[in-house]
Amino acid sequence: MRASIEVETLLKIVLLLVVIWIALEIIGEVVGFILGPLSSLFGLVIIILIILWWFDYV
Repeated sequence: MRASIEVETLLKIVLLLVVIWIALEIIGEVVGFILGPLSSLFGLVIIILIILWWFDYV
């Protein structure tokens, strides 16, 4: 059974994650040697969360 989450709520969550991702990319450019690998890891976490939600594990 799918979770009863509204589309607007899901879009707000995705928008917030994208804003955080962009902020991390900007910080990563400033301090690339520290946060450079984390931006790719963060994107991977978002993809995994979307897949888990798709298969109703979240």
